[in-house]
Amino acid sequence: MTSTAAASASSASVLDLAPVVPVVVVEDVADAVPLARALVAGGLPAIEVTLRTPAALDAIRAIAAEVPDAVVGAGTVISPANVADSVAAGARFLVSPGWTDALLDAMKESGVPFLPGVSTTSEVVALIERGVREMKFFPAEAAGGAAYLKALASPLPQARFCPTGGVSPSNAPGYLALKNVGCVGGSWMLPADAIAAKDWDRVEALAREAASLR
Repeated sequence: MTSTAAASASSASVLDLAPVVPVVVVEDVADAVPLARALVAGGLPAIEVTLRTPAALDAIRAIAAEVPDAVVGAGTVISPANVADSVAAGARFLVSPGWTDALLDAMKESGVPFLPGVSTTSEVVALIERGVREMKFFPAEAAGGAAYLKALASPLPQARFCPTGGVSPSNAPGYLALKNVGCVGGSWMLPADAIAAKDWDRVEALAREAASLR
C-alpha cells in the first residue's frame, strides 16, 4: 500500500483496513519500525501498539514518523491521560479493553477513531445510546466467542466489532464470517521467538497469512 493509500485508509473505519489488527507489545523501541514494516509488507497496515511497556509511546512515535504506510494506533488505553499521550505520540486510532464515561468522553474528544471495549449486551446498548457503533469485543473467547456475537447481530445490528482475546488462526475465520464483525485483533503473527531473533521475514510471512483470512 502506498503512503497515499495509507492516508486514505486511515480516514476510513479501522475495522475495514484489514481482516486482522496485530496487537503489538513492544519491549525494545528499536524493534518498532522493522516490526511495523514487516506487518505492513504482509498486508496488515493497522497496528495496535499496546500501552503495556515503557517503550510503547516511543514505539508509536517512531512508527508514525518512519512507516508512512502504517496506520498506527494505541491499545490498552484506560485513562484520559493515556488518550492525550497516545494522540500526542502520533496514534491514529485508540483501543480500550473497557470504558467509563470519562474515558469515552476523552476518546470522543481526541479527534481520532476509537474502539471502546465491551463484553456484555448492556455495555453495547450503552455505547449505542452514546452514538458509538464500532467496538472492541474483549476478552472475546472468554466472553462468549463467535456464538455470542452472532446472537447480538439481530437485536443490535447497529454495532460492529473487533473481537480480541483468544483469537487465533483456527477460530478467526469463524469470527470474520459474522456480518457484525469487521476485523479481529490478535498477536499470533508476532511470536516471541521471532521478535527476539529479529526475524522480520517470518513476521511478514505470518502477517501475509493473517491478511488472507478473509
